[in-house]
Amino acid sequence: MILDYEPGDKVTNKKNKDWGIGQVQSIINGKVTVNFENVGKKVINSQIIRLEKIYK
Repeated sequence: MILDYEPGDKVTNKKNKDWGIGQVQSIINGKVTVNFENVGKKVINSQIIRLEKIYK
């Protein structure tokens, strides 16, 4: 699976908009660690949950 974001990129989780904007911390074996502004760090399985990159 090819992801369209990398560490340092800003992302959002469409299914949990209330988490706010997150910054990708690391990507290891399909697990993406993201630090979200409203809920802190979350480890996301990129095969199950789709994150959207924020282009600014």
